[in-house]
Amino acid sequence: MNDFVTLPYCVYVLFSELDHQLYVGYTKNILKRIEDHNNGRNLSTKNRRPFKLIFLEYYVFIEDAKYRELYFKSSKGKRMLKLMLANTFEKLGYKSISNQDD
Repeated sequence: MNDFVTLPYCVYVLFSELDHQLYVGYTKNILKRIEDHNNGRNLSTKNRRPFKLIFLEYYVFIEDAKYRELYFKSSKGKRMLKLMLANTFEKLGYKSISNQDD
């Protein structure tokens, strides 16, 4: 019996190499989604390209992915990302905007 479960949904964090800010989203197809962001097919990110994927979590159910995305966009979630990805942020030169991220 196979005990593995398919994890079709993911929450991702992208780092803009242009403005050194983050973008958080969820998707069922991470490769296509990153391609869409980097090719300007997303209105909210088309002027912030290129992007690097710096964080990814997978979920069984879409509701959990949506909830996690909303959490990472909240003040508490942004603080959590700063703790979890402190080394990554330092190496990439992430520019935190205090009233936007705290």
